[in-house]
Amino acid sequence: MLDNLIGVYGASGFGREVMPVLRTQVAGLFADKSNKFVFVDDGGQQNEANSYPVMSYDDFVNISAKQKHIAIAIADANVRAKLALRCEEGNIHPVQVQADNVMVLDNVQIERGAILCPFVCITSNVVIGKYFHANIYSYVAHDCVIGDYVTFAPGVKCNGNVHIHDHAYIGTGAVLKQGVPGKPLVIGEGAVVGMGAVVTKDVPAGAVVVGNPAKPFVKN
Repeated sequence: MLDNLIGVYGASGFGREVMPVLRTQVAGLFADKSNKFVFVDDGGQQNEANSYPVMSYDDFVNISAKQKHIAIAIADANVRAKLALRCEEGNIHPVQVQADNVMVLDNVQIERGAILCPFVCITSNVVIGKYFHANIYSYVAHDCVIGDYVTFAPGVKCNGNVHIHDHAYIGTGAVLKQGVPGKPLVIGEGAVVGMGAVVTKDVPAGAVVVGNPAKPFVKN
């Protein structure tokens, strides 16, 4: 029987980026164990990705292993939340993925299931909720509070004293202006900050903002 069956949920681009980071991390954690790596994807479109098997969740559950671990590499926060609940109810342990060159400084609290990609930096006195995604070259500065299922696309610049509520999505290269003690910049629950946006004011829950300075998106 396998010691550890380790899956990346999602065989798309982000999942394929996460897999080698996870593989390197696991090599240090379980060097003396028998480990198998797979992608878990219920789409049924492929049997293999980057030489790793791609299987359904049901097939993943049915493989015999002493422990099963999962990293959920799905950008959509609502889907990620549903899959996280499914896996936790199935006694599949969430993996905290953290690249070797990630920098995490003092007094940082990160809940389960986070994925911290290469070149991410989280400075001091930061609180981060569960199943956070920080893609390559993103940073979170001092005194920030980030909720559950928040997603940072590549190159997000989250400056100090910013509060980001659950399920928010921050697009590639977005810049969040630094707040002040007692009056943080707030990104509301489920808000979307567009690619390259420069956010200088609070963003309401569910809003979509774009541009520099960021303003509500209006369809033509």
